[in-house]
Amino acid sequence: MPAGILFARAWGDVSDRKESTRLEQKGVEYLTALGPLVSALTEAQSSALSGVATPPSSLTSAVAGVSAVDQRLGAELRTRDRWSGLKQRIDLLPKATGGPLAVYQAHVEVADLTLALYDAVRNNSELARDPDNDISHLQQAVADDLPAAVVQMSRMSDLSQLVAKADAQQRAQLGPQFGAAVVEVNTSVNDLTDNLQAAVDDTSSPTLSGNLVSGLDAFRRGVELLTRGANPTGAPNASTIATAQTRLQVSLGNLAGITTREMTRLLDDRLDSLGYRTLETLAAGIAALLLALAAIILPLTGRRRGAAGPSPSARTPGESTRDMTVGPGGVEPGGQMPAYGDATPTRRERSGALR
Repeated sequence: MPAGILFARAWGDVSDRKESTRLEQKGVEYLTALGPLVSALTEAQSSALSGVATPPSSLTSAVAGVSAVDQRLGAELRTRDRWSGLKQRIDLLPKATGGPLAVYQAHVEVADLTLALYDAVRNNSELARDPDNDISHLQQAVADDLPAAVVQMSRMSDLSQLVAKADAQQRAQLGPQFGAAVVEVNTSVNDLTDNLQAAVDDTSSPTLSGNLVSGLDAFRRGVELLTRGANPTGAPNASTIATAQTRLQVSLGNLAGITTREMTRLLDDRLDSLGYRTLETLAAGIAALLLALAAIILPLTGRRRGAAGPSPSARTPGESTRDMTVGPGGVEPGGQMPAYGDATPTRRERSGALR
C-alpha cells in the first residue's frame, strides 16, 4: 500500500505537469498570433489620424490570424467571448467620427482591450504561473512588457503630432496624456530589458542569450530614435518618427518571434523530460507491484507445502512399526509371514495371543 500510494502521487504529479505544459504551449501559440495584431493596430491608429479611413491590409490579415487561433483554442483558454467583443470593436474603427481626438480615443479603447486579451491568455494558459524562472520572465516580457511598449510608443508618437497641431484648449487636454505615454514607454522598455536579462541569466537554453541580445539591441535603438522624433520638450519631427516606426515594426516582429520560439523550445524540452519521468514512474510502479505479489504468493506457497507433510518412504530395519497394519492371517501387507519371535512390539503381541 505505501508503494501504491507513492506511485499514485508520482504518476499524478507527472500527469498534471504534462497537462499544464500542453496548456502553456497553446497559450504561446495564441500569443504568437496576437503579436501581429497589436502592431497592425498601431499602424491603423497612425493611418486614421493622418486621414486614411481604410484600415491597412496588415490589420485584416492579423484579425484573420487571431480568429483562426481563437477558433481552435478559444474555448480551452476561455478567450472566445473576449475576442468576439474585441473583433467587433476593431470592425467599427473605420467608422469612428468626431475629429482626431475622437478617432484617437476609439483606437485607445481597442488597444486597451487587446492588452486585456494578452492578460487573459497568459493567465488562463497558466503561463503567468510557470514554475521555471526563464519561462516566467519570457512570458512576462512577451505578453506584458512588449505589447505595452508597442502601444505606448504608438501613443507617444501620435500624441506628439496631435499636440503640435492642437489649439491651447486641446493642448491642455493632450499634453498630460503625451507626458504619461513618454513615461510609460521608458517604464515598459526597462521592464522588458530586465525580464529578458533575467531569463538569460537563469535558463538552460543554449541559444536564448545570443538570439535575444541582437533583437533587444535593435529594439532599443528603434525606441531611442522614436523618442528623438517625438521630442517631448519641443516640436516633433515627422520624418524621424516615420523612420523609427518602420525600424520598430521590424525589430518588434523579430524580438517577439525570438521570445516565443525560445518559450516553445523550452516547453518542448520540458515535455520530453516529463515523458522520461513517466516511463521511470511506470517502471517503478510495475517493480513495486511484482514485489508486492511476490511477498503475498511466496508465503502462501510455503504454508501449502508444510501442510502436505513429508512423502512416505520405505521401512528400514529397526524402524518403529506401531502404525503398521497386518493383513488377514498374520500376513503383512507385503505378502510375507512374520518370523516367530521377532522383537518388534506388534509381533510380540501376536505371539502372546497364539500361546
